[in-house]
Amino acid sequence: MFVGKARAGTLCGVAALLVWSTATALMRSCSEYFGPIGSAALIYSFGALLLLVLPGQGSLHRASRSYLLAGGLLFVTYEVCLSPALGYAHSRSQSIQVGLVNSLWPCLTVLFSILINRQRVRWFVFPGTVLALLGTVRVVSTEGLSLASFLDNLASNPRSYGLAVTCAVTFALYCNITTRYARGENHVALFFALTALVLWIKYALSEESLPGFAPRPTLELAALVLAMAGGYALWNLAILRGNLTLLATLSYFTPVLAAGFSAFWLSASLSLQFWQGVVLVTLGSLVCWYGTRSNVAPAQAPDGRPGDGAEQPVRS
Repeated sequence: MFVGKARAGTLCGVAALLVWSTATALMRSCSEYFGPIGSAALIYSFGALLLLVLPGQGSLHRASRSYLLAGGLLFVTYEVCLSPALGYAHSRSQSIQVGLVNSLWPCLTVLFSILINRQRVRWFVFPGTVLALLGTVRVVSTEGLSLASFLDNLASNPRSYGLAVTCAVTFALYCNITTRYARGENHVALFFALTALVLWIKYALSEESLPGFAPRPTLELAALVLAMAGGYALWNLAILRGNLTLLATLSYFTPVLAAGFSAFWLSASLSLQFWQGVVLVTLGSLVCWYGTRSNVAPAQAPDGRPGDGAEQPVRS
């Protein structure tokens, strides 16, 4: 019976990683129809409602007020920046590049864990970070590892790339803050609701206007809400019963899955250089993760992800 539950929990975790891998493509597609801000506001509004009816939500009475403030601010900042970062990309191919920049956050999580949680790591964490950064340069650059080409591409759309970097930094900080101060409580539903509130305020101040709910965009929106909110619910089951070591390892391959699904769904043509960069980002993240394995045992984080700063599933 126990083996069956463990296997089911692991399968829930695998399912969560698979549905999370569709987020980049669906966010871009929804933003093209509903607008970068309007689509994000809809996503987190419906996502908050879905999470509220699912089990596993934490108690506000047991929550740390400091954590709710700091963790909530970081979570909201990440989510408010993510969808516009993809939506403001000049092309579908560029939106996939932007998604890969966001995938730097696992390496940053490890680096911040050294400062915030005083985590001991092996020396090869630092070359792993360099490897991931080189992969990002290769993805964004159009001429190999040319720094000039990389900077030119960044300058062509500083808003999208700047938002993506903000996402990577804020979510890495959020993971470490959550691990240390959340007291084992899951407050993702509250953070989703706060994100939706901020986005609706931002929408009211913008020049966007929501179109009607046409069949295909509405189905894509529903799929994205299920992918994000449902992914959290599945991952909560996984951390209770599944094999966290296996799932943490698999999570670092989600940039590859996300890029592949995005290329298919968005009909985007991705060069060999792009895929080489994706591999470098993935390998760099794996090296960073492995650099913490002998020092810290897996732990449960209150947001439904593995609690070790290095063992967080990659959000695309």
